[in-house]
Amino acid sequence: MAAHAFDTEITETAEALIGPWRQPRQMLQAQTYDAHASIHDDTTAQKLGFKGGTIEGPTHFSQFAPLGARLWGQAWFESGCLSAHYRSVCYEGEEVQAILSKPLPGTSQCQIQMVKRDGTEVLRGTASVGEPQAATALEARLGELKPLADPVILRDVKVAQTSKRQTVRMAFDQNMGDLYPFSLRQKLAVITENSPYYSGADNPWGRAVIPMEMLSVLFQYRSKDEPLPTKGPAVGLFADQEIRLIKGPLFVDEAYDVEREVVALSGSRRTESAWMRTRVFDKTGRVVATMLLNMATLKESYARYEEEYRQLYGDTGR
Repeated sequence: MAAHAFDTEITETAEALIGPWRQPRQMLQAQTYDAHASIHDDTTAQKLGFKGGTIEGPTHFSQFAPLGARLWGQAWFESGCLSAHYRSVCYEGEEVQAILSKPLPGTSQCQIQMVKRDGTEVLRGTASVGEPQAATALEARLGELKPLADPVILRDVKVAQTSKRQTVRMAFDQNMGDLYPFSLRQKLAVITENSPYYSGADNPWGRAVIPMEMLSVLFQYRSKDEPLPTKGPAVGLFADQEIRLIKGPLFVDEAYDVEREVVALSGSRRTESAWMRTRVFDKTGRVVATMLLNMATLKESYARYEEEYRQLYGDTGR
């Protein structure tokens, strides 16, 4: 008999499953990319108008795992999907709560939300298992995007650009590099919702499984080996993210191949965004998981933005 997946205290109402208040830990203070600090560094974040280093979005995915497991059981670990639009940043020390609205009878997708104590919405989206009939939150969002106009930072990036396949793996004590300067074991020491499934073989698959928030780390692990041709240095942040298990779970110390494709380019007043779909293959060549990620780059963080915009487009539209 496998161990129980989670001991998380869950409040259940007729409409929803509600997790406890948690204070996620910030583990990316030392993150670097393009030889400079990231939005998770206090000094860098403060220069861009944030109170301090922000907690990375997928950290919040762990708080939804017990809710998904309560609702769908083993299927959550094998074919679960979280699809989220990040609405506001979260700082270490702030309390947040995960809320999963129960699906309608006969359906396998529902709404999710995370809020702070003051009611500020951190994220919203959908959770599902298997192949739900309705579009996920980000599938719907992709269909509504307007193409990026007048790109500067992303002017050399094209939709349908695809990377070469890269092999990735995550062992317990493996430092995950400049992007993620910590190990799985260090993460499990502070993760908001731990599980015996994550640390040993006492589960239905007989092997330690990788938490969903750490799948983001695994899939991005070698992304800088073949970077997009963006202008920089500039600072980016995750604005939208979907992780879908297809033939899950994914296992600790197992090799997987990943390839990334640019599926959309979009923008806002402050950002230029590259939407990347990562496909993950096991050793037999099966797709076992996918990730859709909107990496939004802050225009103001690129020192030459205004100058290059004028060179490219004049003063029109600015």
